[in-house]
Amino acid sequence: MSKIQDKVVIIMGASSGIGEATTKKLAQEGAKVVIAARREDRLKALVESLPNTEISYAVADVTNKDEVQAVVDLAIEKYGRVDVLYNNAGVMPLAPLSETRFDEWRKMLDINIMGVLNGIAAALPIMKKQQSGQIIATDSVAGHVVWSGSAVYSGTKFAVRAIMEGLRQEEGKNNIRSTIVSPGAVATELYKTINDPEVSESVKAGQRTPGFGLTSEDVAEAVAYAIGQPEHVSISEILIRPTKQDL
Repeated sequence: MSKIQDKVVIIMGASSGIGEATTKKLAQEGAKVVIAARREDRLKALVESLPNTEISYAVADVTNKDEVQAVVDLAIEKYGRVDVLYNNAGVMPLAPLSETRFDEWRKMLDINIMGVLNGIAAALPIMKKQQSGQIIATDSVAGHVVWSGSAVYSGTKFAVRAIMEGLRQEEGKNNIRSTIVSPGAVATELYKTINDPEVSESVKAGQRTPGFGLTSEDVAEAVAYAIGQPEHVSISEILIRPTKQDL
């Protein structure tokens, strides 16, 4: 039997990329999966692509704490518990600070940081009552290093690292595991959130390079590894890069 079988897993930001790949991986291993994102058509298509699995969906924007709470409530209503919450939603509108893209900065703060906090706030009371659970967040290599054009994005990912480390210290006594998965370059749709033309073209050009980066499935394997450990084993952090990535 898979170590993931029958675990109740919520995946926020599940409609594409890493979230979609992780949904497929966990559902096929027998998890009871509840997925959420803003794009209902994508969620429906994902559910329909996984027949004979336990999977439900809800439309939710991670910046809306009530919608995030409703996703957790759905999991409780269907299954009576939440074993894992995976906070995966994120945006990456890279640009130099000199461009003063205030709207993009606010969007990154709201999605990348508040989205994670909204998930924690919704799931933590359930997990404390259960005296078990695991909260995972997609961080980034940008949460460990900064490069030109990444200042605000890296700031949000450094913040996620700090928040998740605080969660680990505060809630380990309640048998709640805290994990961040920090990928390097991954071939996903995240580049579509970059509005600076020069930066966007640079990232797209990289994705057109044969053998570029990691696949979403590579990261999904890392998430599954962390979930599949025994309860007394907590994988606090996974830093996963393409072998040829310098940064």
